Amino acid sequence: MRAVTHALTALAFSFGLASADDAAVPAREPLRINAEYSGSVLIFQVANIRVSSEIADDTYSANARFRAAGLAALFSDADIEAGVSGYNEGAHLQPWQYQHRNHASSKNRVIEITFPERIAEPNINPPFGSMGEPPASAEQRAGAIDPLTGMISMALNYRSNGGDPCTGRIPVFDGKARYNLRLERQGTDSVRNRGYRGEAIVCNAYYEPIAGYDPEDQPTAEDIAEPVTLWLAPFADGQVYFPVRIRANAGFGGITVEARSISIE
Repeated sequence: MRAVTHALTALAFSFGLASADDAAVPAREPLRINAEYSGSVLIFQVANIRVSSEIADDTYSANARFRAAGLAALFSDADIEAGVSGYNEGAHLQPWQYQHRNHASSKNRVIEITFPERIAEPNINPPFGSMGEPPASAEQRAGAIDPLTGMISMALNYRSNGGDPCTGRIPVFDGKARYNLRLERQGTDSVRNRGYRGEAIVCNAYYEPIAGYDPEDQPTAEDIAEPVTLWLAPFADGQVYFPVRIRANAGFGGITVEARSISIE
């Protein structure tokens, strides 16, 4: 389940002021994305996921909800809600504030991240017992983004890579763990599910741990070697490449997340 969370997260607030010169040029309508997914192990449903985002000329926002479902609900009380707001810098998204909460947890912990001087600064309440051995340093957190911005950045990845989706690395900090998602394109494939029918780019995302892990949480060599595979389909005339299928080979039978509906306006 953790691999899927990283992939989404694994699995985007608009405001602004126009100068007198800018007022003469009508602002473009924000790009609004709403998607629903369901995850399964073999034939058993394990998760329901909703993602919504709005990307304007200068700003962006996103919200996501992850809930355990089916048999998984018997073993996990996950009901995770996350939200982020930030700035659209064209080739990059720069988060301003991120918040993450598991509504089903008895600890009722809230994870907040702000980004002064582009350094991810966590505020955890109640605090974790440990921030990892060693914890992520300020130098390692510099330039990192939150998991939700990471997902939206994956959809816009082509902007910073010469028009080529699924390349490079996305640096992520989730409030404790600092890691990279290294993207490698694997060709194309045909997808047919409730949310999408057509060709999609097959994208492998490799998990690269940096810091902020306790010994018992440190990813194994197998975790690092096995990518999460995403099928990224073009929407809005190629303005975004959004996941229509996600597969992680962790656990018995692997975990597959399929798009149930995607609307982009």
